[in-house]
Amino acid sequence: MARVTFIKDVRVMSKGQVTIPKKVREVLGIDEGDRVTFIVEGNNVKVISSAVYALEQFQKQMKGKAKKAGFATEEEIADWITESRRKSKRK
Repeated sequence: MARVTFIKDVRVMSKGQVTIPKKVREVLGIDEGDRVTFIVEGNNVKVISSAVYALEQFQKQMKGKAKKAGFATEEEIADWITESRRKSKRK
């Protein structure tokens, strides 16, 4: 995703709620009903799509595991996933 930088000021309502501005939702690919994750680092807060955050965390946890399992390319992993799904459907 291309880096987009802009500043948007929003008001915090009485229950601590804010509306995520349309431009921000568009940049983050967030639609109605989606979940977001707030990451607090010191005095800064990042808002990220929860699905994207979960995928990033999974990728960090899995880093290096494919090589240890004997996979050399992403194509080999994709083929293994496809074959595994076929086997599961047969059962």
